[in-house]
Amino acid sequence: MSVAEIRSTILYRPFEARDIDAAHALSVEVKWPHRADDWRFVLDAGAGFIAQEGERVVGTALYWKFGEDAGSLGMVIVAPDRQGHGIGRKLMELLLDALGSRVTLLHATPAGQPLYAKLGFEPIGTLHQHQSADFRAPAILLQAGEGLRPLESADTPRLAELASRAAGVDRGAILQQLLGVAQGVALESGGEIVGFALMRPFGRGHAIGPVIATGEGQERLQRAQALVAHWLAANEGAFTRMDTPGDSGLTPWLEELGLRQVDAVVKMARNGAPRPDASVGQFGIVNQAVG
Repeated sequence: MSVAEIRSTILYRPFEARDIDAAHALSVEVKWPHRADDWRFVLDAGAGFIAQEGERVVGTALYWKFGEDAGSLGMVIVAPDRQGHGIGRKLMELLLDALGSRVTLLHATPAGQPLYAKLGFEPIGTLHQHQSADFRAPAILLQAGEGLRPLESADTPRLAELASRAAGVDRGAILQQLLGVAQGVALESGGEIVGFALMRPFGRGHAIGPVIATGEGQERLQRAQALVAHWLAANEGAFTRMDTPGDSGLTPWLEELGLRQVDAVVKMARNGAPRPDASVGQFGIVNQAVG
């Protein structure tokens, strides 16, 4: 069958809950770690499109809106035997039409970066993927007057504020969604939350993120390390993943602990770029799709 003939058989339609099993099977085919529950989480938080050939799902793509002026896209997969037929580009065009003039973010593999550049995306950073079950949980070193405690429902507005300032986009809705499936810990100083970190089931085990900390320089980095150390201790001996911005300063420390860097991707933006608050650091993201 020619490329033109294949293209003529593809139906593009909205992604529905009934597509999760097929989407999960497609992600397994391309060796992504996502479980069906991971697909369910990202779909519940956003929306997207399916490329369908007959009864077979051959492509997926999702997007998420953050407030009125930003968004992200991800989970863009095309079946290996249908790559090179324009399916990925068409799915991207549908996502970009849905997001309109919003500042739009994505994390690009080397293979995907040329297409995204043609669609108007520009590099704005990098992301390091760390994972292992064979890591050392370090001692949790807190500064004087600081302490860790479990999150409470009353903390949600403060968490949304910190996460939004760190990312430079409105993270309130995605954080609310995440709190339904994750465990969380807050770092307090003088009765005020100065950082927090979540951990949830994901892929082959658990994922740590987001990790947010306030402060200046080394103080902020130490707060982030204390938050990560808490979850590493809780998950010692079990498969754990963390995606951290390349400029966070955490990569050498995570490597020393045995949480190896296994991949790096490029963060790209279209229609401008976010403007994070420099006093709040994002040391771990939710995942490479929703950021």
